[in-house]
This record gives sequence, structure tokens and C-alpha cells, in this order.
Amino acid sequence: MEGALASASAITDQRQKIEQYKHILSSVMASNDVSQAKKFIDHMLSDDVPLVVSRQILQTFAQELGRLEPEVQKEIAHYSLNQIQPRVVSFEEQVLIIREKLAELYESEQEWSKAAQMLSGIDLDSGMRVIDDTYRLSKCVQIARLYLEDDDAVNAEAFINKASFLVSNSQHEVLNLQYKVCYARILDLKRKFLEAALRYYDISQIEKRQIGDEEIDEAALEQALAAAVTCTILAAAGPQRSRVLATLYKDERCSKLKIYPILQKQVYLERILRKPEIDAFAEELKPHQKALLPDNFTVLDRAMIEHNLLSASKLYTNISFDELGTLLGIPPHKAEKIASRMIYEDRMRGSIDQVQAVIHFEDDTEELQQWDQQIVGVCQALNDILDGMAKRGFSIPV
Repeated sequence: MEGALASASAITDQRQKIEQYKHILSSVMASNDVSQAKKFIDHMLSDDVPLVVSRQILQTFAQELGRLEPEVQKEIAHYSLNQIQPRVVSFEEQVLIIREKLAELYESEQEWSKAAQMLSGIDLDSGMRVIDDTYRLSKCVQIARLYLEDDDAVNAEAFINKASFLVSNSQHEVLNLQYKVCYARILDLKRKFLEAALRYYDISQIEKRQIGDEEIDEAALEQALAAAVTCTILAAAGPQRSRVLATLYKDERCSKLKIYPILQKQVYLERILRKPEIDAFAEELKPHQKALLPDNFTVLDRAMIEHNLLSASKLYTNISFDELGTLLGIPPHKAEKIASRMIYEDRMRGSIDQVQAVIHFEDDTEELQQWDQQIVGVCQALNDILDGMAKRGFSIPV
């Protein structure tokens, strides 16, 4: 091996030198010998080989990495990246290809985070190469998607945040859709359920069935709609959540979903949900949606307790802490704490009498009736104006 490399190094004609190195590279690849491959890489990065030659040969080497056995490919690729690192500015294109090949291998083995880490090492802001925004966006989205396969929302968010600066000017519909899906999933994993629900619902309303090379089937849209319903149910109880639930309930597609019964009870009937219904819903949830929170309630427990408390406020004028605790299936002091937080955050109307240990609920029906009367007043005033215009002979557009 050393003799062949020394012989190639001694050739003065550049074209012949490149051909000889390519011949040696071919035999190294065919042998699957790690030690020979390492010697070849060390020689290519030495001062004995002109930069213009080593770049071309390492480019060929990077492109042919896929011919090696997976474990051999990993070892040689990692060794190459380590050896190139001190001179990475001179071999950016070669490093990019090696990293992409290695990420592809990790992805095929479902080593999602390792694949993402490999791609994240690509310098997307290099001043040595011309990189367009579409390529930058595609890599940021790809890395985020890989991290999300391992439910790593923190690292995924870092790359989606980078993508957010690029997506506004992007005309690439497939990438834009992938960005939206990743963003919704990140919000979901971070338990920002109401924001995630709105994102999922927006995705579920896509009208196109063919975006670039990707075909959008009904099952994918139904999955997005189901995710929107699930996230809304898990969101903190309050007026915003109620509005989103009402929007989803009015969507005819929701009636076909498996979780429709719980949506119907929460929105239309405003019933207090019982344990069997909650347990049936829990079977449809992902692990992060059943995670234990610092107050020792799961995400689902807290959402259901808050929902039941809001439902109770529609049924009762007032209720004692003890009775409320029994109704919600939790200790009275925890029921008081949750109720006080919801009142403080304007998610429920009422007041707490700690001396009497009673919660008084306020009904907003009167306010709604007043609002309706104001709308009627505006409509009547507009009608009077139009009648006056008609009497004076003005044409009124319909």
C-alpha cells in the first residue's frame, strides 16, 4: 500500500497522478479493509499530495462510501471527518457528502438522533461555497424531522427556528408543508396544546391532493384533524379552548373520528366526564401527552379536572370545597387551588369564600344577552339607514 501511494505521489503529470490514485482508491474500496482506507486518507491529507488532487480524490472517495459494509463505512467516515477537521475549510464539499452519506446510513438503521447530529455538522452559513436558501431550508427541516422521530423537541426547535427565517420567502410547497408539520409537532411535544391544535387544524384543511412530488391522502389529513382535536381537549380549559372546540365540533369531518364522542360531550353537551370515558380517551394518547407534571397530575388528568370544573360552573351557583373535591375525584385543597388558578387566569368566572370554604360561580348568560341586544341594535340602525336611502331614491346594492 505504502509503495503504491509513494509511486503515485512521484508522478509529475497531474492527470496520470489522479488516475493512479483513483486506481488505488478502487482497490481500497473493494477490500473493505479499514486500516488500508485510513492509510489512504492520511496520505491524501498529507503535504505530499497537491490540494487540487486531494480534493478530487476525496470527492470520489466520499461518493463511493456507500459501497462499503455499514460498520466499516461508519468507522472510515468518522475517521475521515476527524482527520479533515483541521483543514475543513479546504474540503467543505467533501465533508458535506460524507456527512450526508453517513446520515443516510443512520436513518436506514433508525438511529434518528445520530443522523440529525451528522447533518447538523454541515456548515450552512459557509462563505466558501454558494448555498441557496432552499438547500438551507431543506436541511433545517430534515434535521428537525429526524430529531422529532426521537421526540427531541428541544433540538428540533433550534433548527425549526432557523428554518422560520427562510420559509417566509420559500416557494417550495413540499418544504413549506413539512415545516408546518414539524412546527405543530414541536408545539405538541412542548405541551403548548392550543397552539399545536390550531397548527394541526390548519394542516388538515389543505385542499390540494398533490404538492410537488408528495401525494396528500385523506388518511394524513384525518390524522392531522384527530391531532387537532386531541390537543384541544388536552389544552387548558377556558374561553380560547372552548372556541377552538366549537370550531372543531362544527367541522363535519370530526364526526368520523374515533374520539368524536368525547368532543361532543365536551362542547355540545358540556357534561362532566367520568373515569371510563377518560380512560378510553387515554388509550389514544402519545406518551408525552400522558406525562406526569410537577403537581403529580398527568397532562390528561389536569385537562380533565379543569374541564369538569368548568362544566360544574355551568351546573352550580356555588359549591363547597369538599363537594367539589368529591365531584372531581381529588382532595378538596387541590380542587380549591385549581379553581383559584383558573379564576385568576380569567379562564373561569367566579369567586372563592375561604371562610365558608365555598366557590361561587358567576354566570355569563346576562353578558351574552346584552351582547346580542347590541348586535340587534346595530342591525336595526343599519336597516333604518337603508330604508331612509331607499325613500330618497338612492340605489341600494344587494
